[in-house]
Amino acid sequence: MIPVVARSEASASLSVHTPAAGLRELFMPLDELLVRGGDPRLALDPVSGCNLYGCSPSPAPQLLCFASSTASPISERAYARAERAREQLMHAAIGLGLDEALDRRTEEMRHELRAHLQLAADVEIVFSPSGTDSQLHALALTRALLGERLTTIVVAADQTGSGTPATARGRHFNAQTASGVAVCKDSPIAGLACESIALPLCSDAELAPRAEHAQFVLDAVKAVSARGHAAMLQIMDSSKLGWRAPDQDCLDLIARRWPGRVQLVVDACQMRLGRRRLRGLLDRGAMVLITGSKFYGGPAFSGALLVPGMLSRALQRCGAVADGLFDYIGRSDWPMTWTSLRARSVARPNLGQWLRWEAALEEIAAYHQVPNGFRAFALRELGQAIENRLIRSSFLRPVITERRGADDEEFARPTIFPFALLRDSRLLAANDVQQVHRALRRHMSGVIGGTDDRAIASQHCLVGQPVRVERSAAAPTALLRLCIGARQVIETWNSDAAVARDNLAREIGRLTDVVAKIELLASHVGSLDSRKV
Repeated sequence: MIPVVARSEASASLSVHTPAAGLRELFMPLDELLVRGGDPRLALDPVSGCNLYGCSPSPAPQLLCFASSTASPISERAYARAERAREQLMHAAIGLGLDEALDRRTEEMRHELRAHLQLAADVEIVFSPSGTDSQLHALALTRALLGERLTTIVVAADQTGSGTPATARGRHFNAQTASGVAVCKDSPIAGLACESIALPLCSDAELAPRAEHAQFVLDAVKAVSARGHAAMLQIMDSSKLGWRAPDQDCLDLIARRWPGRVQLVVDACQMRLGRRRLRGLLDRGAMVLITGSKFYGGPAFSGALLVPGMLSRALQRCGAVADGLFDYIGRSDWPMTWTSLRARSVARPNLGQWLRWEAALEEIAAYHQVPNGFRAFALRELGQAIENRLIRSSFLRPVITERRGADDEEFARPTIFPFALLRDSRLLAANDVQQVHRALRRHMSGVIGGTDDRAIASQHCLVGQPVRVERSAAAPTALLRLCIGARQVIETWNSDAAVARDNLAREIGRLTDVVAKIELLASHVGSLDSRKV
């Protein structure tokens, strides 16, 4: 881990990241570099060699992974790119120095990401270690634009990242920043503290989106405006369960009623939206939170904030950003055109963040090299296979999924499929669902199942982490998620249609094995040995 230093020391010196220290770090084993500069959840368990998400820092091709709503292990091609990028930076740093070499490479990555996502040239990209860090960046920039009398409104607060309750109020979400600066968790960040309104999305009675959520959003904006505050409205596209909120009519009404008083920030960290829709959000002046993990399948903890050109120009004019933000950002994270913010920032090379983005860009490039028609076809075929398998199961209860419009292109159909677990027709308690999720990743043939079940029980599987659902009239339950990600599309594509069909059939077979193990574990949940899962 990066050494922890006091905030005052980090602001006054470069002792944490001297040039010599940075170069030494660059020569570390790649697996170690890939888990640095992020979050405690990246720490590897000494027994399993995996992080809290069940992912190792090196490729795991035998793992049956349908977990892209949470995290995926790095692919072999992305791992190879990270290794090449590390070697290239070593050579560049010899002549330029590490800070300058990384600065130039990061700017090249901005151009590459813009090209893959087909963004306008004036859309700026602020890189970060995570989507949670990017939320803080969005808050700081919104305060610079709209002033200190600001309240955040978080739509689908029950289905966003665990750090959001803190970042929405301008508070530290961990005891240490990704740069190694020691902070006090949940204490106010200098210049960023504000009020926040959390709007849950899920109806616990129906395990479906609340029908009245758009009215809740309008009422919240109205209440904030009545107090003389501007609002940062963080909307969801997509949530942990694949839902979007609020709808376009609601956003249009807000824009008409409160012009210039509401800054839209779109949580698109799942990256399950078409490029046409993404451009449309930026064109209307929204900042957009994205990640290179989730759908695209890069290593966990690679975040970015997309800032449309109109806001970028306004920010360069005002330039007043809260001091506390600079504990959460290094100079190379800012675009080179933002000279005043770069001048205020310490050169803090975060090599782990950079390498995770290198890996993510490899996945993004590979996905968009697949023809549009096949991307849509593969997502549709795999989605239908998941839906059919869930409907037929007596142990799994599918939860409503969302169909969308043409602007979503290949994402017009769902790619996240949440489901509850049943036993004796009753929903399992949240703790039991957690136990099933842990057992999925482990070889369980010695714990459960007879001879016929051994092959299923021995599979190592990964699905989306449980999403806890509080219920007013019963104990909390939790939903698991089967997810289609870019990797399934990339690895099934072939220019020979027959080969592509065979590849899809193979992937559907893998999916069937995962569902079979979930059913087996659900049927034995009362007898699972918690010490072994």
